[in-house]
Amino acid sequence: MDPQAQYDLITKNLQEVLNPQIIKNVLEVEKRALKIYWGTAPTGKPHCGYFVPMTKLAHFLKAGCEVTVLLADLHAFLDNMKASLEVVNYRAKYYESIIKAILKSINVPIEKLKFVVGSSYQLSAQYTMDIFRLSNKVSQNDAKRAGADVVKQVANPLLSGLIYPLMQALDEEFLGVDVQFGGVDQRKIFVLAEENLEALGYKKRAHLMNPMVPGLGQGGKMSASDPNSKIDLLEEPKQVKKKINSAFCEPGNITDNGLLSFIEFVLIPIYQLKHDSEDAFTFPINRPEKYGGDIIYNSLDEIKKDFAEKNLAPPDLKSGVADAINGLLKPIRDELLENKEFLESSEKGYPVEKPAQQKKAKKVKKIGTRYPGGANANEKKPEAADAAGDAVEQAAKKLEETTL
Repeated sequence: MDPQAQYDLITKNLQEVLNPQIIKNVLEVEKRALKIYWGTAPTGKPHCGYFVPMTKLAHFLKAGCEVTVLLADLHAFLDNMKASLEVVNYRAKYYESIIKAILKSINVPIEKLKFVVGSSYQLSAQYTMDIFRLSNKVSQNDAKRAGADVVKQVANPLLSGLIYPLMQALDEEFLGVDVQFGGVDQRKIFVLAEENLEALGYKKRAHLMNPMVPGLGQGGKMSASDPNSKIDLLEEPKQVKKKINSAFCEPGNITDNGLLSFIEFVLIPIYQLKHDSEDAFTFPINRPEKYGGDIIYNSLDEIKKDFAEKNLAPPDLKSGVADAINGLLKPIRDELLENKEFLESSEKGYPVEKPAQQKKAKKVKKIGTRYPGGANANEKKPEAADAAGDAVEQAAKKLEETTL
């Protein structure tokens, strides 16, 4: 593959590229394999949005790049202490199994991938010293701004949220790469790295950013922290259909439509990878004859046109997307649910909290009305109350007459 074809494949379907000249210099002048890393912090369970970076890893490998996947366990620990280090270690294993299963399901050779756990080098004396050096260059406001779209934001933020982006910047040097790849939500961290690594005597890197897959609701990205916005990679088929059927999908609206975005950024690239073609795509929709019968689309433009003109109804679009997602998830589920090591990492990395047992309310003993504390012990009978009232009134009259 010539350098221009490599570059085109490396940057295909990306939302933004920072410092593209660095990539071109490696491919055209140095004439060597481009070194890229993609990192993920093992926090919540991976969802279908992960198909987007996985397709890009496939493109990188096809273009002859050396690709490293960073399982950023310490980053996960720093992200507002979502889990203990012991739990995070199991989550890292869970993520590695998931990533390998996804790539295998879309025909990507995982033998060429290198997996690195962050704590394997981030606890070294040199790395720690560089954190101190970098903290002497980056202001508190800059660190906070860099992590704003990645680190969970709370009312009283922890210091760990400021360390997180500094570590991500340093990872580029310690992993020895030319390029860092991530979602567009990582942009501010990428800029922080570009502006500060050279001050430590390290070279500037290029940065590649893929678009974020919208969630199933109206607006916002698909997120592990919002169960209603995402579809887990091990989701049951019936649950997938249920979630897709409840997704926001306004008739004729092709701009704010997460299902159309999923087709564009997930289904089409994966179909092309599986069929080794730049143009191939087939999107079938099964529907009853009374609603027009089955239909097959061969491009995103055809789908958008029919949906915008309301020739394609939301229930039909949802049906096609749900079937396609279940088709993607089946080989992943089949492989992982038979993997004992994966099941152990799932159980210990994401333990199911048992509901707290509520104590039974004590029954109030009924002790009758004749005893102290009885329900009516202090209540006077209406007749007695009336008699007492008359006596008080008569006493008051006598006192008044005596006074006069």
